[in-house]
Amino acid sequence: MKIIMLGAPGAGKGTQARMMTEKYEIPQISTGDIFRENIRNQTELGKKAKSYIDQGLLVPDELTLDLVLDRLSGEDCKDGYILDGFPRTIPQAEALTAALEEKGEKIDFAIDVEVPDDNIVQRMSGRRVCPKCGATYHIRYNMPEKEGLCDECGTELIQREDDSPKTVQKRLVVYHEQTQPLIDYYRRKGCLYAVDGTRSTDEVFQEICSVFG
Repeated sequence: MKIIMLGAPGAGKGTQARMMTEKYEIPQISTGDIFRENIRNQTELGKKAKSYIDQGLLVPDELTLDLVLDRLSGEDCKDGYILDGFPRTIPQAEALTAALEEKGEKIDFAIDVEVPDDNIVQRMSGRRVCPKCGATYHIRYNMPEKEGLCDECGTELIQREDDSPKTVQKRLVVYHEQTQPLIDYYRRKGCLYAVDGTRSTDEVFQEICSVFG
């Protein structure tokens, strides 16, 4: 199964992808992980990506696609994979489609985890993280035993800058402008399946599994 996860930041698609990886034993692949791995291993593609990242620039689509396709050629991807966070734009999607078609392959499922913007802002602005051990909490859905303190190490919890309501709303604007058109793109391809992301994690997962049959 070749799967793409779609949905706004904070919709829970990463969590669902991890659960799918465990159940179906196919890797979850994110561009962030690919960039970090190539940079750490100092590959030629990694060096090119680092030159853009170090300047605070976006890695160009062509280079990002090369990195993704290199990762998809890995032995662990032979039975399928879950793309989480790529493609982000129509040009990236078109380039991915063309590259897969050259190998006689295609995306089987594009799963759109639908969550209204108001819910997203509430979810993400309520997140708290431990700056020491990285544990995550939520002021409504996953509270620590002692308010404001990490259960694991007792460190005072913080709200990340990109989880503030103002930043979340900016990220949603970018998502609707750039990434949401992918929903129409994959709908035209006949492989889009929308699931209700407002329910519990397990309920969303069950619906996704029912899509695969």
